Amino acid sequence: MVSRSYSNLLDLTSGESPTFGRGGKRLSRVATVAGVLSELDDDNTNSVGSDAPSSISQERVIIVGNQLPLRAHQRSEGDGGWNFSWDEDSLLLQLKDGLGEDVEVIYVGSLKEEIDPSEQDDVAQTLLETFKCVPAFIPPELFSKFYHGFCKQHLWPLFHYMLPLSPELGGRFDRSLWQAYVSVNKIFADKVMEVISPDDDFVWVHDYHLMVLPTFLRKRFNRLKLGFFLHSPFPSSEIYRTLPVRDELLRALLNSDLIGFHTFDYARHFLSCCSRMLGVSYQSKRGYIGLEYYGRTVSIKILPVGIHMDQLKSVMDLPDTESKVAELRDQFRGQTVLLGVDDMDIFKGISLKLLAFEQLLIQHPDKRGKVVLVQIANPARGRGKDVQEVQSETHTTVSRINQTFKRPGYDPVVLIDSPLQFYERIAYYIIAECCLVTAVRDGMNLIPYEYVVCRQGNEKLDDTLGLNSSAPKKSMLVVSEFIGCSPSLSGAIRVNPWNIDAVAEAMDSALIVAEAEKQLRHEKHYRYVSTHDVAYWAHSFLQDLERACQDHVRTRCWGIGFGLGFRVIALDPSFRKLSVEHIVSAYKRTKKRAILLDCDGTMMMQSSISTAPNAEAIAILKSLCRDPKNVVFLASGKDKKTLSEWFSSCEKLGIAAEHGYFLRLDHEADWETCVAVPDFYWKQIAEPVMKLYTETTDGSTIETKESALVWNYQYADPDFGSCQAKELLDHLESVLANEPVTVKSGQHIIEVKPQGINKGLVAERLLVTMREKGMLPDFVLCIGDDRSDEDMFEVIRSAMAGPSLSPVAEVFACTVGQKPSKAKYYLEDTAGIRRMLEGLAAASEQQLSRIGSNE
Repeated sequence: MVSRSYSNLLDLTSGESPTFGRGGKRLSRVATVAGVLSELDDDNTNSVGSDAPSSISQERVIIVGNQLPLRAHQRSEGDGGWNFSWDEDSLLLQLKDGLGEDVEVIYVGSLKEEIDPSEQDDVAQTLLETFKCVPAFIPPELFSKFYHGFCKQHLWPLFHYMLPLSPELGGRFDRSLWQAYVSVNKIFADKVMEVISPDDDFVWVHDYHLMVLPTFLRKRFNRLKLGFFLHSPFPSSEIYRTLPVRDELLRALLNSDLIGFHTFDYARHFLSCCSRMLGVSYQSKRGYIGLEYYGRTVSIKILPVGIHMDQLKSVMDLPDTESKVAELRDQFRGQTVLLGVDDMDIFKGISLKLLAFEQLLIQHPDKRGKVVLVQIANPARGRGKDVQEVQSETHTTVSRINQTFKRPGYDPVVLIDSPLQFYERIAYYIIAECCLVTAVRDGMNLIPYEYVVCRQGNEKLDDTLGLNSSAPKKSMLVVSEFIGCSPSLSGAIRVNPWNIDAVAEAMDSALIVAEAEKQLRHEKHYRYVSTHDVAYWAHSFLQDLERACQDHVRTRCWGIGFGLGFRVIALDPSFRKLSVEHIVSAYKRTKKRAILLDCDGTMMMQSSISTAPNAEAIAILKSLCRDPKNVVFLASGKDKKTLSEWFSSCEKLGIAAEHGYFLRLDHEADWETCVAVPDFYWKQIAEPVMKLYTETTDGSTIETKESALVWNYQYADPDFGSCQAKELLDHLESVLANEPVTVKSGQHIIEVKPQGINKGLVAERLLVTMREKGMLPDFVLCIGDDRSDEDMFEVIRSAMAGPSLSPVAEVFACTVGQKPSKAKYYLEDTAGIRRMLEGLAAASEQQLSRIGSNE
């Protein structure tokens, strides 16, 4: 099954990649034979978009997961072949209930079973036609490196807070495994591209196996409606930052429109990583958390997944379940059952649970012979030495406890490590008085939810157990505070699984809680679990994904960057790159020119250590100032003394210092203030407050200007600095509420300055100066690079409709870099600005030379 793909997996190509557009008809869902998908049109990726966002109910959702929600069985009779059926236990299948019956769902994923290459086309055809599933066939060796290698040796341990401190603990980083991970994600991307209609479809990617998939998809379709949900924990920044490919994974996830997490802790860790490693900050707006990433808002969703209520209830209704409950009732008659259900892996804390139960029997001899711990150990999903060690330790501990406390007809611990049918597990839930989950780290863990629902029971099961169906039900939970479901189970007894004594005490507390209390806790849990099921979770996620994508059609997108550093910049449709030839041509044919330049990030080379302008910049300014057709102003946040020294040789240059508070029309003129400020007594109020925060925030400094005070926390800890900045902002706004000043936050700064001071004043003064000279500008160039320069752009834009400019004036408001701005044009960097200004200066020199020769 062939699709157009990138020529280099790790480069993603450097130029324009071929794109799929969308024509009048819907794209065929999949290519089921070898060949290349035909193009529907030749439009560039940037044109992808429809007239208006559509409702979820009218859309198709492509769900992408590591494995398809299918079971496969190879036929033994005849010519072999395969039989497929839905895997009712798969979350990807269960979430369909939340999407509505009129939503078409396509699944993309791999199969657990290895399919012979000669059968893959037939299997793909069958799965598409029967199940609407698109299989990604991954070569066994590549899959082993991808899944058992990078996913299970690197990502999974790290996301569960295990550092590879030695080869035995996860192993050292292996770049070949990373390349396999990228390659498999690329295969998945190709499969999605075969079936997608990018205008209409929503794509929902699941879990850590496919974290770079958003980059491949966003590279091909800039306006793709793309959500990602992480089902594992996301570690703290101190853990995550040890990953050698940390930036690549973060940037890949930020190519999604919506990123989902089970708990706020996981989301908080992700946001902290984005802030500390990428410098990307987040904001909360009307209850929604969003990251501003190159003009796009990447939304964050926090909602734990739920269980499939109907599936559980249907299994509870089975005769087999009733029979198993009766069997277990007789087996454990006269005993209280504590139940643990866990995978056999190092993070589920089975051994800690066993040690706590052993401690319970030691400290409470009266529980011996009466309390049984049934531990169901599901087969491990991974493999390796650590799994074998867990199995060995578990069996050893169980044997020791049983040998110590065993009595005739009583085994303290019943270990079940063989696979159970689902109905058998349900039966154990039903007869257990308390469920114990002591995982040391787990993304979500739905065992407590299943337990609560099963304890609600039904009439047949109540009859089997001899219970009154109309009586309130009861259940008890002891859960680790390190699992994702813990925050939502407020009636559970939360424990630190590493504290063996505390877990033993929690077990005892769960057994002696009053019946009425057990009923209240059960009722509270059941109400939450039954209303927040998997359908609710899926519907809520897709609803937020639609909201996150509603502005796609109104933005103009560019793809920039190489490899996995690729990202999409969303900008205003009228925003475009400034053509040097175009502006030089306009410059030559105009006679009255206004030129307004920001100094700090525009005239200074960003790669330079020195903050002073170099000789080339000074020469350009002198050339522009010598031209009698020009009036040139320079605006800066720096103080007037520094600017006077830097630009002393530019005699005709107008300079504005401290963001427009001080202004000098030329070298001969005196400095004047643009805003009348009677005095600066407010500094005596603000400065002590800033000093307090400087003393308590390592790395922060105070910059004192004549007109302003600036608290800078650029070199402080990003999280602590940001937290302190918010506190300082509130503090200053409170103490200066009645003073004629404004308190503003900027990029790593909090600034206090007199009201009305901004660079817009400089733009206004430039236009006034030209009007006083009898010059009505027919050419305006305004260049800036940061938020403070937006005031200049706003004044220039407003002047275009007024009498300050010639009716035929050519206006060029230009920012540095592609980012959201009130400017109409951009140039990539300060080097681009420098080349453009050199072109203008050269044009002026030519005209001056021509005038001199004529004279």
